[in-house]
Amino acid sequence: MKKRDFPTFDELMNPTLQALKRLGGSASIDELVPEIVRLLELPQEVAEVPHGTTGRTELEYRSAWARTYLRRAGLIENSERGIWALTALGSQTGSVDGRKIARDVAKQFQAERTDAGESGEPPAADEAQAITWQDKLLSVLQAMDPIAFERLCQRILRESGFIEVEVTKSTGDGGIDGHGTIRIGGLISFN
Repeated sequence: MKKRDFPTFDELMNPTLQALKRLGGSASIDELVPEIVRLLELPQEVAEVPHGTTGRTELEYRSAWARTYLRRAGLIENSERGIWALTALGSQTGSVDGRKIARDVAKQFQAERTDAGESGEPPAADEAQAITWQDKLLSVLQAMDPIAFERLCQRILRESGFIEVEVTKSTGDGGIDGHGTIRIGGLISFN
């Protein structure tokens, strides 16, 4: 199979959004790429075609560009630990025009290059806050829909290094229902 036969990065934007939705709104790359393969029903030999000598597959390479453009469009975000998650906008979006996002993000890149020589001071932080961030956080958590809270717990577990994190069906019992695997030292795994 030739590289031109693969989906382009802009064609991978919708499958990326769909995969994140199917995985509960967040996922590691190790969870996300196989889910895209399942969604697109790609044969294994296609999913394993290497991208040059980088050690990555062509699908992983193009998927990384799709994630970059979706992040710049405000539809997904990622953490330092490599967890990708839908933003509020991404959660509400059914499908996107990948080519339009590619054009819009290219314009953003161009504008940033133009403005690169200019510098400005960030706005001063508001020193006098009546409510602490902890109080605000507690208020938000207590007001959360139980399903949204379970998704948040799923994201926190992924950020903490758990893999294959899955929220099971909600039972309405007010508890968190799910499971995952934690890998310790790269040698031992616990469910």
